[in-house]
Amino acid sequence: MAKISVLGSGSWGMALALLLHNNGHEVLLWSARPEDARKLREKRENSSRLPGVVLPDAIEILTDLERALRDADAAVLAVASPYIRSTAHKMAPFVREGQKIVNVAKGIEEKTLTTLSEVIEEEIPQGDVTLLSGPSHAEEVGKGIPTTCVVSAHTRETAEYLQGIFMSPVFRVYTTPDILGVELGGALKNVIALAAGTADGLGYGDNTKAALITRGITEIARLGKKMGAQMETFYGLSGIGDLIVTCASVHSRNRKAGYLIGQGKTMEQAMDEVELVVVGVYSARAARELSEKYEVEMPIITEVNKVLFEKKPAAEAVMDLMLRDKKVETPMLPWE
Repeated sequence: MAKISVLGSGSWGMALALLLHNNGHEVLLWSARPEDARKLREKRENSSRLPGVVLPDAIEILTDLERALRDADAAVLAVASPYIRSTAHKMAPFVREGQKIVNVAKGIEEKTLTTLSEVIEEEIPQGDVTLLSGPSHAEEVGKGIPTTCVVSAHTRETAEYLQGIFMSPVFRVYTTPDILGVELGGALKNVIALAAGTADGLGYGDNTKAALITRGITEIARLGKKMGAQMETFYGLSGIGDLIVTCASVHSRNRKAGYLIGQGKTMEQAMDEVELVVVGVYSARAARELSEKYEVEMPIITEVNKVLFEKKPAAEAVMDLMLRDKKVETPMLPWE
């Protein structure tokens, strides 16, 4: 049994806290908001964000960050991506040398174009920073629906330790050393999901969504390779796996926001209606800037940015994608 602190009491933090408790670990759940912590202590459920998922009394809910980190074998950082740096900064004085920190948020910091793991390592250089990613909606993990993810770490020893912590009959975990690839797949799929949702909102069909998914993972992998990630990672759980579930699922807030935009709402209106952090909006600008920095062509992500920030009509963006210059799908393959 390990002592695990889950930092962040949103839907993903709650689902992981329950999973880890069911795996036999001693779990603390930290909330940045005293009022949220009080409600969770009283009701043991967040009926608006994760209905039907009840936290047992054995999971202690607290707001004292120092106490949450004091004796933890690992800290699972489950706050939304825009709050990763500020939370990591608050954590830093209380983190021991080599203490394991598992980032489960997905995104790229817009101002610095750094991955979230890099952000955490900047703020907490003494920590052993790792990440857990893959196709994993909190709504399903919280209900014990079979799910598969991947853990990435700097050493095999740490990755295999965390694999053992999270593994269960309903939560299978693989390992990989490609931290950068896992981060980029998890962050950039949210931008493609906005495009897929927009296509749904416009009334397009499965053909359109399949095209966005397949060409979207091509864009992500092309950028990832240029940045130093491994191509194989993008065809695994944290790449195509996460992209499929985010583009297709009713649980996906990024797809839902895109759907509302496709129906004619502005980005601001869509985000207000979703009422949760839409990570793809935060990652879209960063993705476009990365494509320019590394000189990688990413037409879908470029058009998403134009729809979000330049008020380009979504139908016009789709038409411009369809009317691009003729291309070869597999330029690396020779003609006989």
